[in-house]
Amino acid sequence: MSSLREVSARAVVLLDHGSREPAANAQLDALAALVAARLPGRRVAVAHMELATPTLAEAAARCVREGAREVVVAPCFLAPGRHVREDLPRLVAELERTHPGVAFKLAAPLGEHPGLADALAARAEEASRSRR
Repeated sequence: MSSLREVSARAVVLLDHGSREPAANAQLDALAALVAARLPGRRVAVAHMELATPTLAEAAARCVREGAREVVVAPCFLAPGRHVREDLPRLVAELERTHPGVAFKLAAPLGEHPGLADALAARAEEASRSRR
């Protein structure tokens, strides 16, 4: 999902690993729509580390072209693995050099966020109630 909101100079780029499976990448698009509904007035875009487009550089460039002056990169990863610890700080530094005057910020991975625990508990309850 590359739909970007035109309302403010703030943007969020949801970033996942990426997949060769279009249906897997489409889930990030759906998540972006949910996030956009919770962050009115912000542009919300998606990007993939590899295997799919747009890349982080492409999504960030589009946000900047459309007026973003602050771009938060929100990794859709559970743990601070190699991508979060090494690759993303390097990529964000590259974005800062490429787009001077734009503030790029890196959000923490999902990790132990209480909202994620709520979602997992809800999914477990759904499974318990299912007939399978």
